[in-house]
Amino acid sequence: MMNKSVKLGIQGRPDVPPRLFDLVPRYIEKYGYKDCLFAGKVNKQWVKYDGKKFFEITNSISYGLLKLGVKKGDRIALIANNAPEWNMIDFAIQQVGAICIPIYPTISHDDYKYIFNHSEASIAFFTNKYLYSKVADIIADIPTIKETYLIRASEDMKSLQDLIDLGNENKDVDTLEARKAEVKNEDVATIIYTSGTTGTPKGVMLTHRNILSIVEYLCPLYPINETHDALSYLPLSHIYERAVQYCHIYLGCATYYVDNIGAIIDTMAEVKPQHFTSVPRLIEKVYHTIVRKGHKLTGFKKTIFFWALRLAERYDETKKHNGWFYLQKLKIADKLVFKEWRKVFGGNLKLIISGGAAIQPRLTKIFTAIGIQLSEGYGLTETSPVIASNSLTLGKLKSGTVGVVMDNQEVMIAENGEILVKGPNVMLGYYKDEEKTREAIDENGYFHTGDKGCFDEDGLLKITGRIKEIFKTSMGKYVSPVLIENKIKESPFIGEMLVIGEGQKFAAALIYPNFEHLKSWCNIKGIPYTTDEEMIQNKDIIMRFRKEIDKYNATLGDYEQVKKFELIAKEWTIESGEMTASLKPRRSKIMANYADLVEKIYAE
Repeated sequence: MMNKSVKLGIQGRPDVPPRLFDLVPRYIEKYGYKDCLFAGKVNKQWVKYDGKKFFEITNSISYGLLKLGVKKGDRIALIANNAPEWNMIDFAIQQVGAICIPIYPTISHDDYKYIFNHSEASIAFFTNKYLYSKVADIIADIPTIKETYLIRASEDMKSLQDLIDLGNENKDVDTLEARKAEVKNEDVATIIYTSGTTGTPKGVMLTHRNILSIVEYLCPLYPINETHDALSYLPLSHIYERAVQYCHIYLGCATYYVDNIGAIIDTMAEVKPQHFTSVPRLIEKVYHTIVRKGHKLTGFKKTIFFWALRLAERYDETKKHNGWFYLQKLKIADKLVFKEWRKVFGGNLKLIISGGAAIQPRLTKIFTAIGIQLSEGYGLTETSPVIASNSLTLGKLKSGTVGVVMDNQEVMIAENGEILVKGPNVMLGYYKDEEKTREAIDENGYFHTGDKGCFDEDGLLKITGRIKEIFKTSMGKYVSPVLIENKIKESPFIGEMLVIGEGQKFAAALIYPNFEHLKSWCNIKGIPYTTDEEMIQNKDIIMRFRKEIDKYNATLGDYEQVKKFELIAKEWTIESGEMTASLKPRRSKIMANYADLVEKIYAE
């Protein structure tokens, strides 16, 4: 096994500009003929912005900020849903040398208060009055915040349009150009407060250089170009989706924002995107939706549907083990089944880039088999965010891995298995916290990720667990819950699960069922469905889940097997504080909320 990443000889893009806001003028020069850079819906109608219009409005916002007296290094908060205006405000802040503080609209009251105070934000932007109303009481007590603006106008509050009008009335071109000239590649562009699974949010300082190093070396890994339309629904407050948007601008790709996550499928039918980014949880939901449709079929159609699904599950994306006969059957399955599946995604989809958490290898195989490449990457906010990615361009694709380490970075595997990374993508540090910065970045410049991993025989990086999340049973065995969860969640019956067992004799789990699939199963079995709360107490259902868990237990070591479990009826959400903004479970929070069930599991 290798303990250090190898260089693949990938050439970075030499024409990547030195500062993030330089991407827009470059786009106009190179792709100015295109009618859409960003698009979003207003009153259910698409509003498109070409490069020139986008740049014009961005400059007007910058002029307005200058008129308000914004200085270099000032922090400006942005609490908004995805929309073209989000990007306008982001670039406008950067152009005057200020620092953008993106904040998730779904965080807790306490986190809002902490971030506002800690960042000492002077201005705050909100999507609408509803978002503002959630924190109006906090804003009133934050002495540094002097101005608030709504992107969507309200009669009794200042709007983004008011700031644009202020800028248009005070076009100080010379001052703006002077401010731009003062901004350096190594200056902080944004401070992103990590949601984290535990503890107080930390302000990650990312420079223009940090993020643009990702643009330079990530873009060559994917065959994305100016002919592509992309769908975007992951929050721009997270560096993952935000960095992708910067890549889109560089590559000339148009981005369409989903205004309602419940309307993703309908929006795909409208936009017909070639690619989009996602997280495993949402991919899993789409997959289970397709499978549920299969269960509703009858006769020959149902038989063919599940024959095709089983065929897809055997797909080898390396094409080392699929013979001629298999590929012929795959062509038949494509004509009869897979082409209909692709219509769900608009018909043009070729690529889904997944990040934020490990994805089930089974899903990678299935999606790739149906003609939609599911490519997994890996990184953290502190690494801007990408460390490694599977690559279509290089043909470096393998389910169960996160791909190749980008050539401008160096990854080492420490003796304890921890992934360490050094490169231009590593953050400047944590804002106002030198101690935590020193803990995270060692004297040799390596950032300690907290994740465990290894390199496979092909030099591809595999994530094997999270150091802080690995627990030890009372029998002295170490258990990696994420790996077990990822395996068992292949079951269509499982929506979410949390494997527990720290200091206990065995591993157990809290399980939130996939209730849509459960309803279908109950219908087939003739079990009357009442409420979710009542059904998780049904003995037949509990026995079915036991059978499902045992099936996956057979693939695990004895100490890894889930011996007991409890079903829960309430979904873990960002709003409840049980999921992070990137849809990872907050283990300590869930354990605390379900302490009675945990006690029940381990009661002798």
